[in-house]
Amino acid sequence: MQQDKQPDYHPVVFRDRAAGYAFLTRSTATSDRTIEWDDGETYPVVDVEISSESHPFYTGKARTVDTEGRIAQFERRYGSGEAGQGSVGA
Repeated sequence: MQQDKQPDYHPVVFRDRAAGYAFLTRSTATSDRTIEWDDGETYPVVDVEISSESHPFYTGKARTVDTEGRIAQFERRYGSGEAGQGSVGA
């Protein structure tokens, strides 16, 4: 690989302002703003609208589905499925 054609890959802080959450990682993203991190170093900071802390799909804070109720509803509607289950291909 030719090193002069690769983008600059450096430490960057991504900050989710909605959740008050920030994490340090390596990226090619750049920013004019900086932040002092917990280790005392100063890093570029990129503000994001959604992260794993603020989006319920990633955090697992979405409402849980009542699967037992759905199974019971299916069995009431279509039966338990035990009748008529002969061996297939016999």
